[in-house]
Amino acid sequence: MRIRDTYAYTGGRPFDPQRPCMVFIHGAANDHSVWGLQARFFAHRGFGVLAVDLPCHGKSLGRPLASIEAAGQWLLRLLSEAGVSHATLVGHSMGSLIALEAAAQSEEEAAASGPTIDHLIMVGTTYPMTVSPQLLSLAQSDPFEAVENVAAWSIYSLGPKPGAPGPGTWLYGASRALMRRMIRGAPQDAMFLGGNLFAHDFTLCSQYGHGLEAAQTVVDGKKQTACHLVLGTRDQMTPARATTALATALRADITPLACGHSLMTEAPAGLSQAIARAVGPR
Repeated sequence: MRIRDTYAYTGGRPFDPQRPCMVFIHGAANDHSVWGLQARFFAHRGFGVLAVDLPCHGKSLGRPLASIEAAGQWLLRLLSEAGVSHATLVGHSMGSLIALEAAAQSEEEAAASGPTIDHLIMVGTTYPMTVSPQLLSLAQSDPFEAVENVAAWSIYSLGPKPGAPGPGTWLYGASRALMRRMIRGAPQDAMFLGGNLFAHDFTLCSQYGHGLEAAQTVVDGKKQTACHLVLGTRDQMTPARATTALATALRADITPLACGHSLMTEAPAGLSQAIARAVGPR
């Protein structure tokens, strides 16, 4: 589905805004494809699914968004244009910060007529999502070498579990190939780190400084957003032990899964079940 310059995968079913809407937001240097299994799972269980490509990622056009706050505004505007009045937001890593920010902005007076966020589900998340100076420096000087490191840190296991994309899928290789494709596909525009989408995205994560304030806005808001964290117990990118402040601020339910940072591919069935439990029976 396209709304102007934005692409969203709908899980193999036409998008119907009258159905309960579930929105999937990918992480840094990724695109909608990381949510393929979860998108299909929920699209075939009564949900209207939008697995979005952020601007300048995947099949979406436009310039990269300048901040997590801008990405939250963009997401709410997209939902309004799609005719969505209520939504569940499911974000991974950088996408989880975007989901948090969108949920907070939906509570603000200026957005009172915008979509209501019923559930906020943050996957593979933490706050602050500080990126080490060494990785940021490497991302700017040699993004393809930085990809090698991030792919290695993101995948705990070598092979897929039952329900993953297919027998013999090399999770590390697939993750690396996707990030490299995102870098090569970004326009060489000097206005955003020399066209370096990888460094741009990781810089946004590291610079985001309003997470606890956003969490408080969500918790205190009138829209009564239910908050959930789904965390990999072996995650080296956003370690589960570093989520205490965020979980406390959101008063969030926590579901641990025995996997690394790439929960969508390392624990696809477990993640889908965790999301289904969070949103309740259909």
